[in-house]
Amino acid sequence: MRISIWLVVLASLITMGVVLLIGNTLLNPDRSLITYAEVSPQVISPNADGVDDIALFAYEITRSADVTLVFEDNNGNQFYFRENQRRVADEYSVLFSGVVDGYTLPDEDISGDVLRRLIPNGEYTWTLTATAQDDDEMMSVSGELTVQDADAPLPEMIEFTVFPTVFTPNQDGIDDRTQVNVFLTQEAELEVYLLNEDDERVYMARREEGREEGEEGRHSFDYEGGVDIGADPPPDGEYTVVAEAQDAEGQITRRTSTLIIADGGKPRAEIVPQVAGVTVIFEMQPYDPAYFNDLDLQGELIPEPSDPISLAQTEITMPLGDMLVFKLTVSNYGPTPIRTSGPFPGTVYEQDQSDAALGWFERSGVWRVGIQCETSVENYPWRWAIGAEDALETVVAPDGEIFYYLPPGEQSVSWGAIRMTDLMETQNPQRCWAGLIHEDVEVSLLNQNVGPREVRLVDPLNMDDSTTDD
Repeated sequence: MRISIWLVVLASLITMGVVLLIGNTLLNPDRSLITYAEVSPQVISPNADGVDDIALFAYEITRSADVTLVFEDNNGNQFYFRENQRRVADEYSVLFSGVVDGYTLPDEDISGDVLRRLIPNGEYTWTLTATAQDDDEMMSVSGELTVQDADAPLPEMIEFTVFPTVFTPNQDGIDDRTQVNVFLTQEAELEVYLLNEDDERVYMARREEGREEGEEGRHSFDYEGGVDIGADPPPDGEYTVVAEAQDAEGQITRRTSTLIIADGGKPRAEIVPQVAGVTVIFEMQPYDPAYFNDLDLQGELIPEPSDPISLAQTEITMPLGDMLVFKLTVSNYGPTPIRTSGPFPGTVYEQDQSDAALGWFERSGVWRVGIQCETSVENYPWRWAIGAEDALETVVAPDGEIFYYLPPGEQSVSWGAIRMTDLMETQNPQRCWAGLIHEDVEVSLLNQNVGPREVRLVDPLNMDDSTTDD
């Protein structure tokens, strides 16, 4: 009786499958999810003295799994070192210094959050649990560990303040900086940073005054958004201020607060040319005693110059005692409003006066236009607001003080005069020019020595027809 060829083929395939199955079993025997887990040494003293401070945990998993390592004391309290952390099939080793996920003990009053903390002294059962990702198989291995001399106090921050909490980094002199004060109860590495909604960190600079880095005591962190070094600050919005302290044992505490950034931006402004002619208009006008100003008297304002002849760039010859009048345009081409203060356009100075003589003093963050001549005894002694009151936006502070701003993308016109009363023959003619001053910040190269003009003073008692400007 002949056997069908198909039966022979089928028998051969079955035999081959059995052989492959047996071979695969011999080469790859069924292995446990956790092949081993062990710790050495079994007694540690995590006190940062360099002796038995750490233990080495070693284990192997044969499939991808979520791994948890937990310690349980004799009272059933559990302390987690790893919790549901995903691992691929491999051998692993990890150092354990006695520091576990943060916890608090009964009746403790801790300032802030405890992120990592030394496990209390005692005898523990450790348990390594792996849960396979493909079929949820779970396996655990346990052992013993004794912890002693783990009694380091937490690095607490018993003081944590942020002020101001609404912060406007735009160099206008109002809430341009925020300061964080932290008081450490013991030595620790200290970091303070901003955290945005994407969990990106922006670190604050430490300002130490009498304290070493990480020393016990009060530490200050100062933040101006990077504007002082020419950078743009973080976008306006709400941020979390985070302070973290970590001691030598690895314990970490954290405190948080909220900080709002508003109206932030690096201010940028410049003096721009007139539509035609010069950048800075200079002209001579007769003086009237009604224009006189001092601390006790507010004189009349001169009108905005409008003579088209003033757009020329010729030398100005003027009688001693008359007024050198200027006019210029300021452009705010930056992303944030720029603040200004008086005296306002149209104000007239005596040559020997300065802004302080009129009751206007330098104010941090304020932008003003200034005029300086070669005979001036100080930089830009004569200063004016960058625009008239009705051309600026106003902000009323809680105490009633009014602040004046030129909005982004806007231009304003400023003008004024100096009554020239001092003739110095060795500096006649002399150059006079304009500048845009950001007070207590800078007079940038972009905005100094703008529109210089030769000015010749003539004593009216010695004038003849050839020197008259008429």
